[in-house]
Amino acid sequence: MQALGFGLFGMILGSFLNVCIDRIPRGESLGAGRSHCDSCGRSLSALELIPVISYLALRGRCRHCGARIPLRVPLVELGTGVLFGLIWLRYPASPEALLIAAYGALLIVILVIDLERGRILNKLSYPAIGLALLAVPFTPGRDAAQLLIGGAAAFGLLLLIAWIYPAGMGMGDVKLAAFIGLTVGHPQVWLALFLAFVGGGLISGGLVVARVIGRKDPIAFGPFLAAGAIATLLYGEQILNWWSRGI
Repeated sequence: MQALGFGLFGMILGSFLNVCIDRIPRGESLGAGRSHCDSCGRSLSALELIPVISYLALRGRCRHCGARIPLRVPLVELGTGVLFGLIWLRYPASPEALLIAAYGALLIVILVIDLERGRILNKLSYPAIGLALLAVPFTPGRDAAQLLIGGAAAFGLLLLIAWIYPAGMGMGDVKLAAFIGLTVGHPQVWLALFLAFVGGGLISGGLVVARVIGRKDPIAFGPFLAAGAIATLLYGEQILNWWSRGI
């Protein structure tokens, strides 16, 4: 029941994350003005802001003008709820759950903005890195050296790739990797990067085979980094233990 409650809190927070995803790239204040329809500008009532349920009840359209509500809206709400529920199951009633939930919320915003706009914004990356640095002395289960080495290793590796192949790796990815390294630490940072590169390669290859994109079309790497980080924050220790037993 506690995991369910934390998951419901995640769905509510997911509504706010949608506001962040919409407003931060446009340079709008997060606190100015009520949520509104982007098409007609009408302010949304409380009943239109219930996570997931409002989208289903309205059949994915604005009640006033009939404009489509992006499918991303309920997906972010539902995804944040599921993530928070899993975090509570993995780290029940612990400060670690709250810290990983904060990291997960940041990663979701970064992931979706990169998917939609092909950009990882400095106004998100720098505060995320700052938060991770401030949390270093208080992160349970990892000492400061592990976390700092993880951040430096991820930053250095992706910076080298960006320097060798700038068309395939942007500085936004490099900064995101530094944040991820600071959150998961060494040696789990290598798992997060491995999952990102393998997932990115498989999905990109599948899209090319399906002719959704061409061989030379760019594809955002930030979402794969974020997904690898979330998987590692949740289950990195178990995956590495399973891998070591297999070896």
